[in-house]
Amino acid sequence: MQGLILVTTLAAACGAHATETDTATIARLSQAFSDASAHGDAKALDQLLDANVVFMGEDGTVSSKHDIVAGAAPPPTGSHNTLVQSDFHVVLHGDTAVTSFTDHATFVTYGHTAHDSFRSTEVWLREHGGWKMVSSQTLEVPVEPPQVPLAADALDPYVGTYQVAPGHAMQIARQGNGLVSIGRDHKPTPLLAEVRDILFPAGSPRVRFVFERDAGDHVTGFAVRRAGHDLQHFARVRAG
Repeated sequence: MQGLILVTTLAAACGAHATETDTATIARLSQAFSDASAHGDAKALDQLLDANVVFMGEDGTVSSKHDIVAGAAPPPTGSHNTLVQSDFHVVLHGDTAVTSFTDHATFVTYGHTAHDSFRSTEVWLREHGGWKMVSSQTLEVPVEPPQVPLAADALDPYVGTYQVAPGHAMQIARQGNGLVSIGRDHKPTPLLAEVRDILFPAGSPRVRFVFERDAGDHVTGFAVRRAGHDLQHFARVRAG
């Protein structure tokens, strides 16, 4: 009995050690793929990707292994890119691993530095004793654009009640030194200006309110646009 308990305990310990090793391996390979993507390292990408990988980029394009490897090239002279992962999480299902993480990108071009963030999920498959990526999907983390302060007399023309259909209206009102939108939930949401006549709700960087004016420069309505698509059109039914 004691021997059986000892064998069982050792087996459990070995299983836990294997899981920890696999997790660490996947984390290392995932970061290696991010590094190879940032550096345009075609050889490393070729080694990390399964022949039949399905890869969806942040712009919605679907790429094959050939597309990724053939399109890889180091940044031009004067440029440098890095992708550093955080929030890494992996779940193992036997010989399959599913990851999620955030890539923090830094792009340096001729002395100018830009930052971006991407959230990804990857699927890795153990093949012949090694791990290969078989699937990946990436989304850009949306951020609010810089806001432009508008003078008080530039805010008042937007104030009013707008209607998309009978019984479905939205109010835009002044609150302090800014504007708020009030919908069916009666909760005011601050509206910030990206430029004149293009406002966005605070906390919703993918949404824009694109205002329209008549020949007399009076606001007549606005379109609600999300990720470049016009979803609804509100006509102004009452000013003030």
